[in-house]
Amino acid sequence: MNFHEVRFPASLSFGSVGGPERRTDIVTLANGFEERNTPWAHSRRRYDAGLGMRSLDDIEIMISFFEARQGQMFGFRWKDWSDFKSGAATADVEKGDQVVARGDGVQTEFQLVKTYSSGGVSYVRPITKPVLGTVRLGLDQDEIQEGVDFDVDLTHGLITFADPPPEQVEITAGFEFDVPVRFDTDKIQTSVASFQAGDAPNVPVVEVRV
Repeated sequence: MNFHEVRFPASLSFGSVGGPERRTDIVTLANGFEERNTPWAHSRRRYDAGLGMRSLDDIEIMISFFEARQGQMFGFRWKDWSDFKSGAATADVEKGDQVVARGDGVQTEFQLVKTYSSGGVSYVRPITKPVLGTVRLGLDQDEIQEGVDFDVDLTHGLITFADPPPEQVEITAGFEFDVPVRFDTDKIQTSVASFQAGDAPNVPVVEVRV
């Protein structure tokens, strides 16, 4: 896949606007009832990077980043400031933030995930772009050491244990993560006069599957 393991400048994404979107197909029946279905198992996030521009220097940095990615050609990492941790946004990462799986005594590789729960219903989101140096793991709440007990694949969010976790042992994790995205346009239009008047350029960014 055409993806660059580089993060869009976090200082510029801080002022962006965006979040998850879903796709729902709705059919209204003759009796007035609805049938609702979705072809998407996972949500897709969209952002507008232009709103994070605060100076002409910021625009120059953004254009350089855009050109290096060749527009829509290459994906990149994006820090979603509203959702970039395994736990609460204001809390430190802890090894028990998320339940990843339970051991079976055989499997050694597991996908990092984040679970969103409300009203007794949960959605499990695969995390594919953890941030270097932030991943903490626990086995039944006992913290284990990266590089000794496990390794992290930062490009796919996979955890590989040196030895299979014992059967029924709870595997928990804490981490920071990025969203894999690409620019959703091959054209950026900027105007110095408009920007100085408070009109930010439109720079759409969309999540990609990796």
